[in-house]
Amino acid sequence: MIRSQRYFFVYILSNFKRNVLYTGITSNLLRRVWEHKEGVVEGFTNDYQVHDLLYFETYDDPQTAIAREKQIKKWSRRKKNVLIAKQNPTLKDLYPTLV
Repeated sequence: MIRSQRYFFVYILSNFKRNVLYTGITSNLLRRVWEHKEGVVEGFTNDYQVHDLLYFETYDDPQTAIAREKQIKKWSRRKKNVLIAKQNPTLKDLYPTLV
């Protein structure tokens, strides 16, 4: 039996002012960011309007992705900002590049 490759994504979202960050994990980045943007996701991201995708990484192993998410969540804001700036120096919303 041939299985199609499944990917896992660690992502960082922010609000319009870029003063709030949220780190998450998903197996469907396009759908998950859309859910955040549409307010489908209850809680922190909806309360603080954290809807813009600033950063993401792709993994083919869920355990590695989970470990990376936990690692990033423990980081300081400064360290997260440096990580984001390497991939996205203008801090633009990357969601349109996914669609």
